[in-house]
Amino acid sequence: MSFAFAVSLAWGFATPAWSEDTPSNMSRGVADPLAGPRTAIANGSWVQAVTLLEEARRSGVDSADLHNLLGYSLRKKSPPDLDRALTHYRLALERDPAHRGALEYMGEAYLMLRRPDEARRLLDTLQKVCGGTACEEYVELRQAINDYR
Repeated sequence: MSFAFAVSLAWGFATPAWSEDTPSNMSRGVADPLAGPRTAIANGSWVQAVTLLEEARRSGVDSADLHNLLGYSLRKKSPPDLDRALTHYRLALERDPAHRGALEYMGEAYLMLRRPDEARRLLDTLQKVCGGTACEEYVELRQAINDYR
């Protein structure tokens, strides 16, 4: 195994939960406009994350990742703002219909709204996007649905 392959393999296991939404320009040395919001999210600072994400949006960032993280932060803050969270998950999926994080988190929002049929529909979509049932987002949404019952 080459050193470069070993490093990339190790890095793949060390990435945070939102690695699926890491912008591809990160590999070209471009600053990540979502770094600050990601830090706020990692610290559980939901209101700060929302503020930073809205600032990034006003500055021109309009990616699936931004909308996914904004939806996530709105869902996690107290009290949650589920209507706005769903709006941002929809915007994320308009930009990337295969965004696994947005599919999972939207399903979890639907469970919070007592709409398990819609969560199961998203689970079916995740199975197609993931090419099976082994991806982390599928497993976590399936577990949330099972716990909901």
